[in-house]
Amino acid sequence: MSGAVETSGRPGLLLLYGGTFDPVHNGHLAIARAARDRLRRPVRMMPAADPPHRPPPGADARHRAAMLRLAVAEEPGLSVDLRELERDGRSYTVDTLRALRRAEPAAPVALLMGADSFAGLMSWKDWRDLFSLAHLVVAERAGNALDDLPAPLAAELDARGCADPAALEGGPAGRILRLGQPLSGESATGLRALVAAGGDWRALVPAPVAGYIDRHGLYRDGGDTAAPL
Repeated sequence: MSGAVETSGRPGLLLLYGGTFDPVHNGHLAIARAARDRLRRPVRMMPAADPPHRPPPGADARHRAAMLRLAVAEEPGLSVDLRELERDGRSYTVDTLRALRRAEPAAPVALLMGADSFAGLMSWKDWRDLFSLAHLVVAERAGNALDDLPAPLAAELDARGCADPAALEGGPAGRILRLGQPLSGESATGLRALVAAGGDWRALVPAPVAGYIDRHGLYRDGGDTAAPL
């Protein structure tokens, strides 16, 4: 790890990395590690219960949470946050953040996401409200250009963008930090398809996750064409 994670008792930034994690793979972990090291804060990986913007996941929430726990078990500064699985109803990020704000109205909170997710932010429920509820940390890689965004989203990035992670500690919400990360080509969609086809997929996930997929026979019935997460 390139920098120690801040673990003191100070009320520092809460860093949430949401997603379906269906299954969690090495690309997800690369994003989480990069955010942990750049921001020097723990990352809570938060699996979605019922994402409304894509087809049902290939594995149910119980399996996805179990795989996440295995993936982060030996990863300092990474943990699993089950708040979306414990809430009834559909898994809208804005509702999760509103519930968090009712409990912690002034705490600095950041939502970690990939560049592809950020580029599609306008399709999310009440997307403009996200900026009043949390900071955004956007993980980029080659091929994820943020220079070709819809005009309303590009305007938000121009107005809210910051280069210093310390800026996220200065207020509860409203900034956007662009986070570089190592190039990683994994996608959950491609991985599921490889499993279904009997391809070479095991090196794309942590070894304990590969063992779990094998033991439970996950993703054997076919890949899908859902958007990669």
